[in-house]
Amino acid sequence: MATGAIRGGKAAQTAAAWRAAIGRTLRRIGAAVVLLLLAAGLALWGAARWTPDRAVYPTQGVTIDAGNGDVHWGSIKAAGAEFAYIAATDGLGGIDPKFARNMAGARDAGVQAGAIHRYSLCQLATDQAANFIRHVPRRADMLPAVVWLDYDDRCPDRPTRALLLSELATFLAQIEAHMGKQSLIAPGPAFESDYKVTRGIARTTWLRRDFFEPDYGAHPWAMWQANDYVRLSGATGTVGWNVLRPQGEMR
Repeated sequence: MATGAIRGGKAAQTAAAWRAAIGRTLRRIGAAVVLLLLAAGLALWGAARWTPDRAVYPTQGVTIDAGNGDVHWGSIKAAGAEFAYIAATDGLGGIDPKFARNMAGARDAGVQAGAIHRYSLCQLATDQAANFIRHVPRRADMLPAVVWLDYDDRCPDRPTRALLLSELATFLAQIEAHMGKQSLIAPGPAFESDYKVTRGIARTTWLRRDFFEPDYGAHPWAMWQANDYVRLSGATGTVGWNVLRPQGEMR
């Protein structure tokens, strides 16, 4: 009887020790998880507010589209945006429903603005140019248009480089005749890696890389989208934040 009681007592002590050890481990894991969540939260908070140093890049602006809701352009300007690029057209039939309103709002707030066309690999250049010309007015006070070049899940086509460059040249010629000024091209990293557009099309380039200067493209970038996660009080969701190369000029 005594031996059994001793063994039972030791077993209970061992179980209690295990429970205490497990509890300590769980508390440590919980503390580590909390610290990780806090660190992630701080990183996201910082990312949403980071913009490049104005002492290095004095001219900065935003990228805006319909996903940003009803934009309060006075707040955007107060946040330091001196210019804006606004989503306009997409392929042969797409039009950003907030484009006209955003252009007017930017103009009224004293923010110089330009239009973005998202180029589709699945549609003819002339049809896309017609869409752009139909919806984007020619105005002397507008910034040069931007042709956004990236892959789209809606479009599986991958034309040859020669065909892409030929079609893109046609598109640019037509919209530039309409706007009265040369456009910028904005290839994403993967698109540029595959098609090397900046080697085949002689245009000012707008490159993209979050937090670090882009290191792709055949020529130095004139504009850099430095942070696609910026949050501003004047817009819903996140906006792209852009800077101009200090010695660059936008005509």
